Amino acid sequence: MTLNQELETGLDLGVPPRQSTMGSHVFDVLRQAIIQLKLKPGNALSETEIAKQLGVSRQPVREAIIKLADAGLVEVRPQRGTYVLLISKREVETARFLREAIEVAIARKAAETVNEQAASDLRACIARQKVAGDSGVYTEFLRLDEQFHQTIARIADCESAWKVLEGLKAQMDRVRFLSIPMATPVPTLIAQHDAIAEAIIAGDPDRAEEAVRVHLREILKSLPKLSAEHPDLFVA
Repeated sequence: MTLNQELETGLDLGVPPRQSTMGSHVFDVLRQAIIQLKLKPGNALSETEIAKQLGVSRQPVREAIIKLADAGLVEVRPQRGTYVLLISKREVETARFLREAIEVAIARKAAETVNEQAASDLRACIARQKVAGDSGVYTEFLRLDEQFHQTIARIADCESAWKVLEGLKAQMDRVRFLSIPMATPVPTLIAQHDAIAEAIIAGDPDRAEEAVRVHLREILKSLPKLSAEHPDLFVA
């Protein structure tokens, strides 16, 4: 498979590229390719080759690589090249801890401010997830998973907090992609999402908070299994 094919298939989650700059677009393409393990840990990245394959100059590629390094997805080694980093179990656990701290607060606020439209939006999210889960299109399910959490942030009027989370969870996203469907069955995730949604709809902040905690701690069960099954992808 060529680099261009690798990068194109990295858009499987359906996340639209940002339109602000070409560098942001290249970042989105590479980020999704890394998260979906199309560009695997240890792969070398060539600015020249990426620019050639995507039909852009090296400057936006350089901008994208800097942002990927900041997100903890690649490492630039002077005089040696740029490489996709192994998945750090420690960083996954740290990101999960921080994400839980933020998302339980978002869920509480959503439960305190929920209205009929918000309830309808949440139920629609769950319905779409069930369709994707039944179809076995797991990249679509992951996109809808992302949409569900983003919808809760919108209901709570905390969309700026979601942007902070996007920067934190890149390491978690690689594990999430790797865990489905074997380590973490999709029906389990949908049931957890449903519990969160129904607690928010009921206007029960305590139940919503607990449901989010249960959901976000699921990765702690799958992480040891995945790192044992794929030792070439992880670092302690």
